[in-house]
Amino acid sequence: MKTVDDSDKLVYKLDEVSRITKLDTKIIESWENEFYFIQSGQTGTGHKIFRKKDLSIILRLKELVEEEGLTLAGAKRKLEAELGITKAANIHPDRLRKTLYSVREQLKDIASALEE
Repeated sequence: MKTVDDSDKLVYKLDEVSRITKLDTKIIESWENEFYFIQSGQTGTGHKIFRKKDLSIILRLKELVEEEGLTLAGAKRKLEAELGITKAANIHPDRLRKTLYSVREQLKDIASALEE
């Protein structure tokens, strides 16, 4: 994976990421929505910022799509492998609903206990 040379910087504004990667800000934001492992933050003034790690991931993603010709789905699988991310097993929707219901009931119990 490509690394970013500017070792003094910890975070990059969206415009900086766009300039470094030569990608439109809309593409970067859509990739952030598509790829759960790209996570931006916000400054106190509301500007979007990215960590150095996220910038490296965006650069690698661009390389996979533009130079290696992978689709976004293919690039996602390759990045997950490179980053050592394993996907959780699929959970049946009914089981998920049951778990969420149980959590909601527990939260209600906690809330009522705090009100007493």
